[in-house]
Amino acid sequence: MANKHYLQRASPIRFVVLFITLFLIFNYANKFFFSITTPGKYYSAFLAHNLNYIDWLRWVLLHTSAAVLNWMGFTTIVSKYELLVAGHNILRLVYTCLGLGVMSFIAAFAIAYPKPVKSKLIYFFTAIFCLQVLNIVRLVLLALYWDNRKNRVIDHHLIFDVIIYIIIAISIYYWVNKNAKETHATN
Repeated sequence: MANKHYLQRASPIRFVVLFITLFLIFNYANKFFFSITTPGKYYSAFLAHNLNYIDWLRWVLLHTSAAVLNWMGFTTIVSKYELLVAGHNILRLVYTCLGLGVMSFIAAFAIAYPKPVKSKLIYFFTAIFCLQVLNIVRLVLLALYWDNRKNRVIDHHLIFDVIIYIIIAISIYYWVNKNAKETHATN
């Protein structure tokens, strides 16, 4: 029986294997979907025009960022991929700016971690919402203050990713420990 411990629902080995597997599946599924909805060799017009969640997410981020900037008194123009702030910058929102890798991480962790489904759903949707709010804040700040014409050593993607993963680590810590406190309180 001791050999079957690694198969138990709350086993750390099961969690790690499931987490890594789900993360890879979600991350590469997003990349695959992006590749088949971008004109080229394996382009799917049906998926690109009817089920393109990547374009939808880009649209939401660009238009929400533009709305925030407009509320702040700036004039903006939005196209399918770009946000222009009059007198400031133009941002091109490429695939890596959407946060799909981070969302894959959050989804994989929430599914793999042994918690009740309700708790997983609350964590997942809250984390995704907060991630995109922070992404919009980042886009607003970049639109106003980032000068991509200067030769910079600092990569704003890297800075954002580090900040986001620190925030995710803190949120995971509290989410996991909340479960431990609830379990101890009921026993």
